Amino acid sequence: MSTEVSETLREQVRQRYAEAARAAEGRACGSGACCAGEVGDFGDALYTDTQRGELPDAAVLASLGCGNPTAVAELREGETVLDLGSGGGIDVILSAKRVGPTGVAYGLDMTDEMLALARKNAAEAGATNVHFLKGVIEQVPLPAASVDVVISNCVINLSVDKPAVLTEMARVLKPGGRIGVSDVVAEDHLGADERAERGSYVGCIAGALSRSEYLAGLEAAGFEEVSVEFTHQVADGMHGAIVKATKTRARATKALPVIQPAASAGCC
Repeated sequence: MSTEVSETLREQVRQRYAEAARAAEGRACGSGACCAGEVGDFGDALYTDTQRGELPDAAVLASLGCGNPTAVAELREGETVLDLGSGGGIDVILSAKRVGPTGVAYGLDMTDEMLALARKNAAEAGATNVHFLKGVIEQVPLPAASVDVVISNCVINLSVDKPAVLTEMARVLKPGGRIGVSDVVAEDHLGADERAERGSYVGCIAGALSRSEYLAGLEAAGFEEVSVEFTHQVADGMHGAIVKATKTRARATKALPVIQPAASAGCC
């Protein structure tokens, strides 16, 4: 992927999620801002009534994910957790409650509007063990071996450099650390053009990895016990999925195949 294409896609993602943050502040998901504007089974419906009751309304309305990573990450008291692409803070706030006062929850996002909304939501929820960081998920602003768990909710598919994301997850995790990720994943038979036919890049579809690409990429980054489990279909041949793995060895050198967005993988 050329630098120009990468920057164009990243700016489209930033603009769309800035719009989503402003819409959440206005208590409505506006003008196609959400992934749910293209396919179903996204957003706050994937959380239980109990979980939604723990959160400010704006955090729930800003949920643009395709799963519930806090339900599969098996968070424990005292752990440090990092949420890649934290958006309005729903998963960071829930994680902070799970790890308790002796634990820490970090949220990383590149969008100023989402970061402002997340900090406001965390304050309203009374979450004091949270820290929101500005940055991109390809370059995490945390030291190596500093977190126990990495989670993410329908964000890795939006990355313009997925091998870098998987490598960064391995870098920041402590030995024995684990990931619990919700993402959109393609069936192996779908090529890049076929994925683009089913939805846009910023709509969480065109940039999705296939199941075999995810498995190979995580193994190349140094993960073991890797699994990609489809949970629900979001488009023909495209699924919400739970991705889990454990960092138990040094990173390998095998490269993840690069997914080039098709020419039709535009904004909408």
